[in-house]
Amino acid sequence: MRVITQHSLGGPEVLEAAEADRPTPGPGEVLVQVHATGVNPADWKVRSGHVRWFGDPPFVLGHEFSGVVAETGSPDSGFRPGDEVFGWAMPPHGSNAECVLVPETSVAAKPGNIDHVHAASLPIAGLTAWQALVNIARVQAGQRVLVHGAAGGVGHFAVQIAKARGAHVTGTARTVKHEFLRGLGADELIDYTTTDFTTVQTVDVVLDTISKDYGPRSLRTLNPGGILIDVVGVGVDRTAVKEQAEANGLRFVEYYLEPTPADMAGLAGLVEEGSLRPVVQEVLPLSDAAKAHELSESGRVRGKIVLVP
Repeated sequence: MRVITQHSLGGPEVLEAAEADRPTPGPGEVLVQVHATGVNPADWKVRSGHVRWFGDPPFVLGHEFSGVVAETGSPDSGFRPGDEVFGWAMPPHGSNAECVLVPETSVAAKPGNIDHVHAASLPIAGLTAWQALVNIARVQAGQRVLVHGAAGGVGHFAVQIAKARGAHVTGTARTVKHEFLRGLGADELIDYTTTDFTTVQTVDVVLDTISKDYGPRSLRTLNPGGILIDVVGVGVDRTAVKEQAEANGLRFVEYYLEPTPADMAGLAGLVEEGSLRPVVQEVLPLSDAAKAHELSESGRVRGKIVLVP
């Protein structure tokens, strides 16, 4: 099967197409023929060596996918060949490939009302927004939620999930993206290049997809007992913002994705009922993985980037 791999750390140019043996599923595993695979900031951070989660290359990147079950490793599997599924993979055996081998617990039935390209954009960014707002913040009707980077992968899902739960949603994004976000249900929008977001009305929940100085500044927007959730991941020292939050009686959570089948099913249900719409800005062939990384690294993506084998 064809894969995109790398043999050294570095820029997008280190990514290269190669042939690899098609794996055989063992007990509790499924082999999925990949129809689409999403691109996330984690991909270029690993490729470049910014984070070293998987040791030294070679490895195959790609953390999310949608496709069709090709083989199962157990006769009593909950899946059958031909089932349409979406899910997450873990490098060094990632989903930037024609097939991916994953545990059964890493896949769920694909929402029936979207195609594979849009389903492949869900597992990482969608689950991040879902777990942060639903499982951690427990957003409720009438609350006010501020989403930083609202037009990005996690952000555009967070706007919709918060709205589906009855919240009043404010997002930060450049003015050129405001119409897009209004279409997703955002109530208020702030162009962070011209307006200080700390001057807006106070909120109950802040979802921070930017980090840097956004954390300490965001604390000034929170109501008493409010919560700030940072979803950026590794590579940022958040000690100061955590201490500041605690000193002011606020909650601060440094969030890391922990995919579960139950949350995948919840996310799929929201899509099927029409409350959540994945937005894909670019669809590129798998061979253009380097270009996809360049786009992702620019930080100017509206929604998601997806590769198709």
